[in-house]
Amino acid sequence: MVMMSGGVDSSVAAALLREQGHDVTGVTLTLWGGDSDSGCCSVADVEDARRVAAQLDVPHYVFNFSDDFDAHVVNPYVDAYATGETPNPCVECNRAMKFGRALARARQLGYEAIATGHHARIVDTPSGPALARARDAAKDQSYVLYMLGPDELAQTRLPIGELTKAEVRERARALGLRTADKRESMDVCFITRGGREAFLGARIPRREGTIVDEHGLVVGTHDGIDAFTVGQRRGLGVAVGERRYVTDIAPASATVTVGPRTQLLRDRVQLRDVRLSRSVPVPVLAQARAHGTPFAASLLGDELVFAQPQPRVAPGQVVALYDGDICCGGGIVAG
Repeated sequence: MVMMSGGVDSSVAAALLREQGHDVTGVTLTLWGGDSDSGCCSVADVEDARRVAAQLDVPHYVFNFSDDFDAHVVNPYVDAYATGETPNPCVECNRAMKFGRALARARQLGYEAIATGHHARIVDTPSGPALARARDAAKDQSYVLYMLGPDELAQTRLPIGELTKAEVRERARALGLRTADKRESMDVCFITRGGREAFLGARIPRREGTIVDEHGLVVGTHDGIDAFTVGQRRGLGVAVGERRYVTDIAPASATVTVGPRTQLLRDRVQLRDVRLSRSVPVPVLAQARAHGTPFAASLLGDELVFAQPQPRVAPGQVVALYDGDICCGGGIVAG
């Protein structure tokens, strides 16, 4: 079962598996029924996936998982911002939808594996299959798949992980696929471009609060903490003479604290919902953003201790852990 989003990556993933002799079925998930101009489950995307499947001469089905998407992705996204966190909805979509509902459906229907168009690899190791970075480092998506354990990895195929993005498009053009030059979806799929403030504003009651500096002095006001994230520099609405960053968000008092970059530095972070697929080396390479620069750290239970102080990672964000190119798992920043 190949998850076909209607984009070039999943189209080529299906084509490669077909070429290798696998019995392929394309499946497109419809997840969001509201307004979107940047997602991967619009009517046009479903039609692109259907027509690519027809070109490849493979069956194509559409699964509607919109209720689960609301419950496990959209609602937690809103709740996180309401409590001062910065969520990663793409991670939760992979966790709950592609490798949750869709994988369960594939097993129920008797498929031996599922495949996606993620830029990542699954490699064999003495301790079993492992998630690894993609060959194309600039497009690597192993970070958003950090939660995959041995059971999921054993039934997952990532056919384009050995290809660069340019090679994926070349392969699509050679096959005459309609998605060959389709632009990438880069934003949250259930929010229109530039529409995050309006989206959250319609779902989170407005609560005004204050913006204070590192000394506790009031330097401004705001009409909702959901407009801020730890580490944010732009759009703070305050003028204090020198560059300031959001260093803390206190949801109970609706207080946003800003300060110089040095106030962001931390030597450790507490994680929750830690999921490990293999043993973690000491030190381990920690990555706090999808394409962030890894840094050395040590995992002590649910606490990650940094070898050198690092800018504070926003609560709700993922920290993925690597042994070289192998992803060992990761967790979500608790505070």
